[in-house]
Amino acid sequence: MEELARRAGITVRTLRFYRERKLIPPPRREGRIAWYDDRHLARLRTITALLERGHTLNGIAELAEAFDHGRDVGDLLGMDTPTEETPVRLTPEELADHFTGEVTPENLAAAMDLGYLGTDGEEIVHISRRLLEVSSALVREGIPLAEVLRAGREVRAHAETMAGLFAELILRHAPEDAVHRLRPLARSVVDAELSLAMDRRLHQRD
Repeated sequence: MEELARRAGITVRTLRFYRERKLIPPPRREGRIAWYDDRHLARLRTITALLERGHTLNGIAELAEAFDHGRDVGDLLGMDTPTEETPVRLTPEELADHFTGEVTPENLAAAMDLGYLGTDGEEIVHISRRLLEVSSALVREGIPLAEVLRAGREVRAHAETMAGLFAELILRHAPEDAVHRLRPLARSVVDAELSLAMDRRLHQRD
């Protein structure tokens, strides 16, 4: 416990408090010996990063409880399972392969905060294969993962607004069960408008 606390940059007293609050999983026991591993260290560093981002211990405890009991990210956010996005299960090593050198406690905390990442046992769950592939492609092009996540937060805010606009439009003029059937049309409008907007931006730079 002392070695784990030292490597995590916290006191043993704080570590005991985290254990009592069930913020970290219990150690593996062999007789009277309790073994901690890199999984515990990663959790502690993530807790520190989340606290620095302004999260409360109660909120972090809720995240930890959900992750340790296998609830998916949709459950954690209070949403139904996404109907068009496919979650991806990854080992920590596979996640590191997607974002070489960028899997830091700060970036993990930001991805958890966005709801991109959750855990299920020893596996990591990414909420969307498409988002995983796009974000890893951007990182391979030299864009820092922290910047990709920051942009993702801004895009989400705009996406929520657009989703509300289309849902209200459809529900005002069509049956409620038409929302899922017509959502590809809404996505096509957004895709076309984004393409046109990119054209305008690139034209302005010429």
